[in-house]
Amino acid sequence: MHFHITTPRYSLLVLGLFFAIGSFAKGYEIGIEVNGFSDTTVILAHYMNKSIYPDDTATFDHKGRAVFKGRKNLHQGMYIIYLPNGQYFEFLMGADQEFGIVTDTADYVAHARVEGSQDNEIFFSFQQYMMSKRDDQKAIQDAFKNAQNEKEKEKARKQIDQLLAERNQRIDKVLSEHPDLFVATFLKATLDITVPDAPKQEDGSIDSTWQYRYYKSHYFDNFNPHDGRLLYTPLYEQKIQRYLDKVVLQIPDTLNQEIDSLIDGARGDSALFRYLLVSLFNKYGESDIMGMDAVQVHLAEKYYLTEAWWNDEKFLAELRERVAILKPLQLNQPAPNIELLFVPREHFIAAQNDTALKRYPHVGELHKIDEIQADFVVLFFWEAHCSHCKKAVPKFYQIYEDQLKNQGVKVVAISTLFGKDGKSDWIDFVNKNETYDWLNAWNPYDFQYKITYDIRTTPQLFVLDKDKKIIGKRIGVEQVTELIEAYKKQQAFAHTHEY
Repeated sequence: MHFHITTPRYSLLVLGLFFAIGSFAKGYEIGIEVNGFSDTTVILAHYMNKSIYPDDTATFDHKGRAVFKGRKNLHQGMYIIYLPNGQYFEFLMGADQEFGIVTDTADYVAHARVEGSQDNEIFFSFQQYMMSKRDDQKAIQDAFKNAQNEKEKEKARKQIDQLLAERNQRIDKVLSEHPDLFVATFLKATLDITVPDAPKQEDGSIDSTWQYRYYKSHYFDNFNPHDGRLLYTPLYEQKIQRYLDKVVLQIPDTLNQEIDSLIDGARGDSALFRYLLVSLFNKYGESDIMGMDAVQVHLAEKYYLTEAWWNDEKFLAELRERVAILKPLQLNQPAPNIELLFVPREHFIAAQNDTALKRYPHVGELHKIDEIQADFVVLFFWEAHCSHCKKAVPKFYQIYEDQLKNQGVKVVAISTLFGKDGKSDWIDFVNKNETYDWLNAWNPYDFQYKITYDIRTTPQLFVLDKDKKIIGKRIGVEQVTELIEAYKKQQAFAHTHEY
């Protein structure tokens, strides 16, 4: 079970302790007192990334006091107290899980008092400091926004930098004085990496990639991706996703190396290992970026099919089948060599007003994809009943006529319909749109090609080079010309830089 809080935030709100707490050898006992509540239920919950999961409930007595108690320790991380009025406040759960918090509804942060938890004493003190600087920060931001010239903007920038430096100094003080507390780990994880100016090389020039490489190599200096406690905060997912999306080059092999490092380092924490594997498996399976399914295949083969203990055999069997289908369809792999029935343009024209001929399936010649001679081959899977195809086919045909026809490109337009009715609709569609210059094909006898190319929806495109290797797939018809031009440039560059 999990739920999401949608009530107004109060900026890392805080609590405190005002009453005595019992002592357990193991487990948790957290007392809270919130002025203004009585005889009503309050919820203790924890973060896992941005989701919130309930852990326990308690009841306020007539004085607004409640105690959460359990025999097992809770995960360390960030927790919330969800109040009956729909508001909530946050606190940290460190190694010491016997403490108390007192506050009131007038201002959860400013009135918070803590007893028995050094983590939270520091955490709330830091929040109170941040609140005290809000007015200053807003004033500076307004000054920057309303600046009349660059001099005024520069003044505002320096003031913002000064506020940031003061904040970082407070965090550094916590790190130096309390390095073993979870609050130190949490606050450090909020710090950005400061990238210095690139040093000059021996010839006086500056390496334009130096700062990027520095940032990438130091990205996790303040945030340990293998510390499972950070998974139970709102910080973890954002930090990991930003690294993979914005810092790492979007090349499957490069991503696989970075992901392997993240997952392998998490093996000591089963919850962290599972989270990384599941979330990244889903992320790259749902990606709109061409070729990213290669990352999902990698995760499936290396981890899911061998180490995902939480999945049943039925799921794993289905996953093995999906991997077997997707693996041959990866970029730069030889396209599966399917056999299709190629129907000549003369038949489409002759069958236009001949119902019997239109429905007759035994027309054309069988050919395999590797028999087609062209600089580029586009496999275009479509069907006459598909609403998207009705728009995409004529659009792509015009692109072919205007941009691709004289560029060594051949299009194999594969109708995925079957039977006599399917052939009749195919004939009508081709004649209506006059797509005669394509290689119009189908296979009325064998539908294995749909499985081979994972055709579950239409239209679908695969772009092959002259060696019949896949260089593009699952893209829109508008992108084909751009992809082919980019590939030509890449090949020309590679040729001129051969040694």
